Amino acid sequence: MSHHEEFDLLVLGSGAGGKLLAWSLAAQGKRAAVVERRYVGGSCPNIACLPSKNVIHGAKVAHYVRTSAEFGITTGGWKVEMTAVRDRKRKMVDGLIAVHHEKYRNSGAELVMGSGRFVGPKTIEVTGADGGTRTLRGEIVVINTGSRARIDAIPGLSEARPMTHVEALDLDRVPEHLLVLGGGYVGLELAQALRRFGSRVTIIERNERLAHREDPDVSDGLRDLFDDEGIEVRTGTHVDRVEGQSGASVRLHATRNGTQDVIEGSDLLIASGRTPNTDGIGLEAVGIERDARGFVKVDERLRTTVPGVWAVGDCAGSPHFTHISHNDFVVVRDNLAGIDHVTTGRLVPSCLFTDPELARVGLSETEAKSRGISYRLAKLPVAAILRARTISQARGFLKALIATDSDRILGFTAFGPEAGEIMSMVQLAMASGLPYTALRDAILTHPTMAEGLGDLFNAVPARS
Repeated sequence: MSHHEEFDLLVLGSGAGGKLLAWSLAAQGKRAAVVERRYVGGSCPNIACLPSKNVIHGAKVAHYVRTSAEFGITTGGWKVEMTAVRDRKRKMVDGLIAVHHEKYRNSGAELVMGSGRFVGPKTIEVTGADGGTRTLRGEIVVINTGSRARIDAIPGLSEARPMTHVEALDLDRVPEHLLVLGGGYVGLELAQALRRFGSRVTIIERNERLAHREDPDVSDGLRDLFDDEGIEVRTGTHVDRVEGQSGASVRLHATRNGTQDVIEGSDLLIASGRTPNTDGIGLEAVGIERDARGFVKVDERLRTTVPGVWAVGDCAGSPHFTHISHNDFVVVRDNLAGIDHVTTGRLVPSCLFTDPELARVGLSETEAKSRGISYRLAKLPVAAILRARTISQARGFLKALIATDSDRILGFTAFGPEAGEIMSMVQLAMASGLPYTALRDAILTHPTMAEGLGDLFNAVPARS
């Protein structure tokens, strides 16, 4: 076997979980290396969560300018310059990458740029851009390769060269008529943003509701929001084939309730799901198993089917959020240190960054009913929160599920301004085992959006 370099920790992919583990162990004096083929820091700071929120904020500013008369502000002629929107995003990304390089330097972890694949037990061969190779072996190896947008096997879809979120976040123009294939989180965020920049937008969703995994009242609220903003929504619609080229002209041949239709637009954005980046990296050659969907098989401690090899983040089938990849890092770090830590039963918060936001933690009503879990329901319209009236954003609601036999909070959903921040307060209470009465009886600052939690939890029905 050719010469290989030895490391205490070797990570394939530089997303949140892997890079944090490398920085942490390197700072303790361990020899750690992270192999990354393209995006330093993974997708979040480069092409996903942070760039999308940067662009979404720009779209919110455009919305404020467009509706400024409501606030007594008169504007003259104005227009959206997508090159400036793109350049603002790129400047932010450049700054984030610089921060990552500094963290590698300060921690002592080595960043190895190139494509990696397993060539032996806990051994990865890295091919750099210049064609040169290095062979690295880790005492501990972590797979952290993330996921990418899935392009379904619809006839003509790949040939139409559709955008994924990556290209949509780097546009230098406003699409004339954007077709969004998928009514999940990515599709909804980008549909609203590009509508606010000036595109005509149509969402095509195969399920009967937007965000179909959420409760019906959430889907209805999102549908009303998009209707009010002039976004056309076609649910229960299956695309059979695609013609044309995104960026010029595309035609979707679709079926709804047995009726065929043709949906035409200038641009096509695919936002119909994710697929793990686990192909072509030599997993099978070294006995690392994948499940039927291609995710690396892991146990509740994130160990793969091969001793000494772990997997974190999207590629391990963890919920596809950066904050969960961060928690995966904590799970692996603790187990390596001899502390038993499992992923079982962890609270998974989520936030959809539409305007207003949608945030949830714990059980939804749909999940509680499907599991046969009884609950007491409290619900409060955002219009009842005085802060919402001061900012003219009274759309949405807060709701909480409380156990029937105790005061434990089972779940919380917020659809309204600052929903993510409000949800975090409830999540902390849930994680700490506090009863809902702790929030009900707390003195909450007036006037804030979080103040609505007092009224919400005051509305919890008494135990029967």
